[in-house]
Amino acid sequence: MPNLHPTLTAELHLSDGRKIALPVYQGTLGYNAIGVETLQKQGLFTYDQGLTSTALCESSITYIDGDQGILLHRGYPIDELAFNKTYLDTAYLLLEGEMPTEEQLTEFKKEICAHYMVNDQFTRLFQGFRRDSHPMAVMCAASSALAAFYNDDFQSDKDTDRTAIRLLAKMPTLAAMCYKYSIGRPFMYPQYHLSYAGNFLYMMFATPCEPYVVNPVLERAMDRIFTLHADHEQNASTSSVRSVASSGSNPFACIAAGIASLWGASHGGANEACVRMLEEIGTVDRIPEFIAKAKDKNDPFRLMGFGHRVYKNYDPRAKVMRETCHEVLQELGINTPLLEVAMELERIALSDPYFIERKLYPNVDFYSGIILKAIGIPVSMFTVIFALGRTVGWIANWKEMNEEHLKIVRPRQIYTGHQERHLK
Repeated sequence: MPNLHPTLTAELHLSDGRKIALPVYQGTLGYNAIGVETLQKQGLFTYDQGLTSTALCESSITYIDGDQGILLHRGYPIDELAFNKTYLDTAYLLLEGEMPTEEQLTEFKKEICAHYMVNDQFTRLFQGFRRDSHPMAVMCAASSALAAFYNDDFQSDKDTDRTAIRLLAKMPTLAAMCYKYSIGRPFMYPQYHLSYAGNFLYMMFATPCEPYVVNPVLERAMDRIFTLHADHEQNASTSSVRSVASSGSNPFACIAAGIASLWGASHGGANEACVRMLEEIGTVDRIPEFIAKAKDKNDPFRLMGFGHRVYKNYDPRAKVMRETCHEVLQELGINTPLLEVAMELERIALSDPYFIERKLYPNVDFYSGIILKAIGIPVSMFTVIFALGRTVGWIANWKEMNEEHLKIVRPRQIYTGHQERHLK
């Protein structure tokens, strides 16, 4: 731990009589951490399946207290950022450590606009995919392919900053290209006069045939979705980015690794799974049947979009998303069976003692899925939207790791296979 100094000492007592002193480190907030680096000299490792009780790094980017329902970016509560700032404000904060001044934000926006475009050869890259390819598969390939166009050495701060801007700017363009290609529509060029979220909506839904006006309510909703997904501490995808980055790999490859990890149904695919569940329920009159299945321990059915692995309280992002969800539904005047099911499930979850006692509150995936569906974004694109918002968090972690020159990640294992044996 390069910047931490032990504040306490723990002592490990083994049954063979050995006593091992271990340093205890304390962060700004949260748990203390016992340093176990010296255990290897004693012929010991720690075993923590899933690494849920292991700190792999020190970071000053994001802090989560799941028991209290707290999420801070550089010290700022997520709801304050989502309600009062834009995604690019939050992106600058994550990348640079402080909120931008008006002049800094203006320059930041100019730099991003200058890099929205992707090389024209990308149109041919997309033509190599089937039209029905999953957009996340295409995003993995496209983000990794950026390395073939930008081969900086990434040793200087200037190269690092330029790479961060490029990734942040090009991801919405690539994401919109994924969608347009899947439906056989022409790619739309980015519009520099629009906001980050507005530009993405334009590239998704505009056509060359008629003018497209961005709805400000949907623009604000998309901006909040990006903000609420910007970073979430050391989750599976962020840890993947850091692990790949620790080998000195190209940053575009690191982001591709994050996208691949995010694709999983247990991670970024949760909002997609939530909408699939709502479609399975179908109508409000079938909800009691599925609630009963969810309460039955012997039934494999689980309600998606409720509760969270980290938050044992109300997910602070869900509070923002809930308000945004109702704003979008009111603006669009949509009243479909799927949305009726979602709203009734929300009402039950917030009033039924079974859900309240177990703190199974609707989470950010529940509401974001409803919003995206209402806007007209296909379910297969949901995780792409997540990846687009999370890119800045991955970049911030890549930058932080790069600056600290941390050694390569090399977890250990408990071997349970055969002992040494020989061919007869």
